[in-house]
Amino acid sequence: MQEKVKYLIVGQGLTGTWLSYFLLKQGITFKIVNDANTGSATSVASGVINPVTGRRIVQTWMIDTLLPFAIAAYKAFQQDENIPIIKDAPIALIHPSLQMKESFDYRLTHDNIYLKENDHSSLAQYFNAPFGNGEIEQCYWIDLMQFLKIGRQKISAHFIEDYFDVAAMTITEHGVAWKNISAEKIIFCDGLNTMNNPYFKSLPFVPNKGEALIVKIKGLAPTNIYKTNITIVPWKDDLFWVGSSYEWSFSDALPSQGFKDKMIAALNAVLKLPYEVIDHLVGIRPANTERRPFVGLHPNYPQMGICNGMGTKGCSLAPYFAKQLLDHIENGTKIEPEADIKRFTSILST
Repeated sequence: MQEKVKYLIVGQGLTGTWLSYFLLKQGITFKIVNDANTGSATSVASGVINPVTGRRIVQTWMIDTLLPFAIAAYKAFQQDENIPIIKDAPIALIHPSLQMKESFDYRLTHDNIYLKENDHSSLAQYFNAPFGNGEIEQCYWIDLMQFLKIGRQKISAHFIEDYFDVAAMTITEHGVAWKNISAEKIIFCDGLNTMNNPYFKSLPFVPNKGEALIVKIKGLAPTNIYKTNITIVPWKDDLFWVGSSYEWSFSDALPSQGFKDKMIAALNAVLKLPYEVIDHLVGIRPANTERRPFVGLHPNYPQMGICNGMGTKGCSLAPYFAKQLLDHIENGTKIEPEADIKRFTSILST
């Protein structure tokens, strides 16, 4: 006997968890399928929400809309579950070069409300900072592992641990069927797996490999994120995330000695405190050529949707676009044009 639900979600990463959370809050029926053997980009993510980006220190895309929504969403989740998953973590910028200091000084007076001059003279006991420092405000750290763990517990009654084989899915007049489940809509948010999905594989995915080290640094205050030519993010118990790389051309998904050596050299150059490398993380992100998410319903098969391609900004993008996709389906509201997969109608329709 088939179980009927309104939504079938594929993938319980960051985006799938947010979709499930919003559906649960609205009392809408769903099932979520997750394959534990499928690698997740979240496994290597820093958990940082940073409103500026790049060597020019410019504001990130849509950040004035994304930031307040994301912070409200994580805080609501935190309150609902009574467990800390989000904390303020302003970025202490340690300028790695004169050029970066000049870029920062320029942006201070050119429409960047997130930058701040700050006397981080106390950092001199921890870091080499010959070009001075500054600060990025309204930055946050999300405990992603805790978020996914608690999220999974919250949706346990709706959760299926299984590999989702698209070939085993049947398209019906009123939705889709898979095994003993009948759903009106199926939403794919299973990261790299979508690249092999026959209905969405023509989207311009460009996966990139990310690596990070987990390092124990005793004595370094966990109140800030520290950013120079590397980023040092406080996790817990004197552990810090150090990274990350963005490799667009790679031959495997294994930790590389070259990355580890590069991070160790960078730490040795900037950090005055002793440290110990505890772990080496690696993950493949489902990024794309436009660096914009893929959100919306398939032009030929409106019973199929996608919410994917968040790249390196998943912490801020995922809650907003998960909610926007559901609002679009439930209420007919519009999806942000730069994220809507309607922009790829021609290639998805062939």
